[in-house]
Amino acid sequence: MEDDPGGTGEDARAQMLVVAPGCRIDREELRWRFLPSGGPGGQHANRASTRVELRFDVAGSPSLTEAQRLCLTERVGPELRITCGEERSQARNRAIALKRLLARLREGLEPVKVRRPTSAPRGATEARIEDKKRRGSLKRSRSWQPED
Repeated sequence: MEDDPGGTGEDARAQMLVVAPGCRIDREELRWRFLPSGGPGGQHANRASTRVELRFDVAGSPSLTEAQRLCLTERVGPELRITCGEERSQARNRAIALKRLLARLREGLEPVKVRRPTSAPRGATEARIEDKKRRGSLKRSRSWQPED
């Protein structure tokens, strides 16, 4: 089970993780660490190392292109660290951590949408000014006016 950190049942050395089209990461670049989970749970929680810490060196990855490396370093930092200790099983925590890693990498590789500034429609501007006039006249009508 140590050879297969992703929990897929296949040899980890022969597999590449598909992050996005044109982006694959060698599983050997992932560093796994297993720690005891905190919190209640008795002897199982105190003795079993079920919490998973997964690290991926974005800045030093040979699997990424220079453009991908720059994009990911800018968005997620030089090293990506994922921890998971929600489940009692180490295998389930591994699978969750791997899914989170892939999601973060995919999110970091998405192109940034450029915001093009637009102006407010004329109807909206006119409606806002009309509302201001109506509100002002309502306030003026509430004020005390001396009798003639």
